Order: sequence, then structure tokens, then C-alpha cells
Amino acid sequence: MRTPGSVFEAALARIEPIDRRACERAQAHHDRLTKPPGSLGRLEAIAVRVAGIAGTVPPAVPAPATVAVFAGDHGVTARGVTPWPSEVTAQMVHNFCTGGAAVNVLAARAGAEVIVVDVGVATDLAEQTGLAIRKVRHGTADISRQPGMSLDEVYRAFDVGVIVATDAVASGARCLLTGDMGIGNTTPSAALISRFTQRPAREVTGRGTGVDDQRWEVKVGVVEEALERHAEAPGGTGDADDPATVLASLGGLEIAALVGFVVTGASLRVPVILDGVIAAAAALGAAAFAPDVTGYLIAGHRSVEPGAAVALDHLGLEPVLDLGLRLGEGTGACLALPVVQAAVEILRDMATFDSAGVTSEHG
Repeated sequence: MRTPGSVFEAALARIEPIDRRACERAQAHHDRLTKPPGSLGRLEAIAVRVAGIAGTVPPAVPAPATVAVFAGDHGVTARGVTPWPSEVTAQMVHNFCTGGAAVNVLAARAGAEVIVVDVGVATDLAEQTGLAIRKVRHGTADISRQPGMSLDEVYRAFDVGVIVATDAVASGARCLLTGDMGIGNTTPSAALISRFTQRPAREVTGRGTGVDDQRWEVKVGVVEEALERHAEAPGGTGDADDPATVLASLGGLEIAALVGFVVTGASLRVPVILDGVIAAAAALGAAAFAPDVTGYLIAGHRSVEPGAAVALDHLGLEPVLDLGLRLGEGTGACLALPVVQAAVEILRDMATFDSAGVTSEHG
């Protein structure tokens, strides 16, 4: 375990439960608005959660927002779990920085800033506008054969996420969105989800970029090998159930950075909108350290990756959108952002029966 002093450990120590009394006041206010109770469905629950995060009713609209795209490579790609070469990770980082990716388009539409962070890309990237180079190592090891990284490295990756989130909030962000890039990263995500939820690998392993049946069977087998290896020799502290050891053994650098990012959003009482299966795996890791983190999370969408649904169910989170997405990058979180903001605006701006002079169902 890392010695005390990690910024991640400091962020963990600051996490408190969301304000349940604020949630109750927000729900009571919703019930006085000029509509049948519950008629706005999930919008009501979202606004109540944001009120609990903020501790005020009505809460401020969570804007501006920042989406952080953490990038890292994975040694397990050598096992044939994806047809895409690892070089694509670096190429896509450049695409993000030049504004050409789907997340750039959707973030711009939602009014969110995009930050790209190299926490573990296998190649050395040139400095460019919009890129923060905080490389912990050049990609992970093959998790089916050995731990993906050391305990020291996983804590360094946690700290990267903490620093990125802290800087974003200090610069004015009032909502944090998760993003990721890493060829092969649905494989460690499946391994983490299986380990944290105790569900079989076959139930949580998806097709990622769209692999065929044969490659999917290979992928499931690789995830099973990683889980068996971890159970027998997790590495680090030797405690196979320690969340840091689990993440070092089975995870990726971008996933670990997302753990720090999520934890910091909770520690600063800022809502965090999760993207897809990579973010869901990171959220499970964050909740393993501090269960109160879950109250600060909003599931942006339900990815078609089966592990995402398993993880969200385990966390007790209901997704805002269900659009059949499986791209990652932060795209689903960006699409959900305007819905979250609209939910808060309803709570803040809609008239009550009394203020509008409208007769309620009770007269």
C-alpha cells in the first residue's frame, strides 16, 4: 500500500454522504410543482440527486462541465482480444486534440470542455494543445499473465485522476464527465466488473469494438485467465480483495485514473456523469474504496456492453439514456449532460401550485 500522503488518499478522506435532508426537501418541492407528482419521471430523481450533492434546494445548474478523456494502452491486446492495433490509441488522442472525434462534437454541442490526458499510452506523444502528458508507464502488462501494474503505479494513476479533477473544479467546472481511450480496454473492464460484482466472466464480457463470435470466445477465455491468475497470485499486498490490488492486477491506467477522477468529484461535492463500461468499472473501484461515492454519480447511459448493465445494477444507478451506444470517449456522458441540467432547471424555475394560482389535486 502506498504510504500516507497520496492525494488520492486525501480525497478519499474528504468524502461524505450526500445530504439526504436536501434530497427530501427537493422531492417535497417537486411535489408542489404544477404537474401530477412523478409525471416527469427520471428528471425528478436526477434533480433530487443533484440537490443532495449540492446540499441546497434548488441546486445550481451543474455548469460549466468538463469531460476528461484518459488514455492508456493494454498489454492484453497481444492475446487477440481486439482486431484493432494499439497504435490507434495514440492516433485517437491526436484526433481528440484536433477536435475530430465524436466526443468533441457532442461536448461542443453540450457546452462542455474536453481535456485529454495521457496516463499510459504505449508510445511517447508530442506535446500539443489540449493534451496533458501525465504518463505513469507505457501501457500495462498483459493482465492474463501478470498484474497490469504495480501498487505504486496504480496509486500514481489514481493521483493523476485526482489532480485532473481538482484542476477542473478549481477552473470553474461544476460537473465532471468521464471519458476514456484505450484499445483493448473493455477486456480489463470486464475483468474488474467480474471481480467486483462476483459475476462470471462470460456474463460481463462484451464485444467491444464489435468482435465476431470466435474472437469473443478468445476474449472471454482471456478474462477468465486473468481472474484465475489474480485469485492465485494477485501481486502487491497479496490481498486479492484489496481494491487497490484488484485495480493494479486487473485494471488499466486510464481506468485507475478514472477512479481518482470519480473519487475527487465526490470529495468536492460535484456531480460526476459516467459514460460507458470503462467508467462503470472505474465507478465500482471507487465505490470499493468509499461506498458514499455512489451518491455523487449519475449514469449517463446504458452501454450495450453487458458488463455496464451489471455494474450499474450493482451500484444502484439507473441510466439517463439508452441509445445503444458502445463508443466510449465520454460520448454518452456528453449526451446526458443537457438532460441533467434540464432536470435541475425544472426544479429551480417551474412554478408551484400556490405561486401559479393553480388548483392541485387536493384542492
